[in-house]
Amino acid sequence: MGSATTQARTATAEALASTSGVDLDVARELFAAVGAVSGSAQLSGALSDSSVPPAARAGLVSAVFGPSYRPQTVSLLSSAAQQRWSNAGEFIEGLEELAVQATSVAESADIESELFAFSRTVASNGELELALGGRLGDASAKSALVSKLLGGRTSAGTELIVSSLVGLARGRRVRALLRRAERIVADQRSRIVATVYTAVALNADQQTRLQNALSARYGSAITLNTVIDTSVLGGLRVQVADDVIDASVSARLADLRQRIAG
Repeated sequence: MGSATTQARTATAEALASTSGVDLDVARELFAAVGAVSGSAQLSGALSDSSVPPAARAGLVSAVFGPSYRPQTVSLLSSAAQQRWSNAGEFIEGLEELAVQATSVAESADIESELFAFSRTVASNGELELALGGRLGDASAKSALVSKLLGGRTSAGTELIVSSLVGLARGRRVRALLRRAERIVADQRSRIVATVYTAVALNADQQTRLQNALSARYGSAITLNTVIDTSVLGGLRVQVADDVIDASVSARLADLRQRIAG
């Protein structure tokens, strides 16, 4: 990712933070705009062309989206279009990130945990992953499948993110899209996601103590995603980004075997 895109993402996030009245309808329109922009090389190229004056790019946004989209949506799209992006592909990804962030602003539910749970479901069901992520198949049919699977079982925000990303996969793996969305939401809410691998489920007290310990270590609120993994045997293995804390019995046994062999 180029430095221009990094600065553009920051400016777009700041625009979202200063925009009032962002709800799920705005987020839904932003996802629809991602589909429109990614489906037109001419439009994506024009909106991300840094040689075109920012005001002209904002004017194009108003001309294309102004007649049918809410003012908040048009304002956010205009702000994104006026930034300098490294290329059209990164501009489209920036709009997609903006749509996920807007959903996080509009939805108070624990979207991170719901996205993680669904990604685990997809990972454990090859047929489902193929149905959602295969290159063949109509995007609207895939979104309808997500609605059938998640409708009434998760928050409306999570359903919107998953159905939209599946419909806008553009050849990307569904699990990777869900993990990226989870990270975006966590960053939006100033949280760190910790994935905990344990042989048995943690009770509420254990989860609280672990969250407090990790929060003290990383200086941020922590969202726990728990994976039941019998290979852990006992104890825990915790992963936060690239940082792994392995306090599992299996790790201690492996270390003991190495000491004996050495």
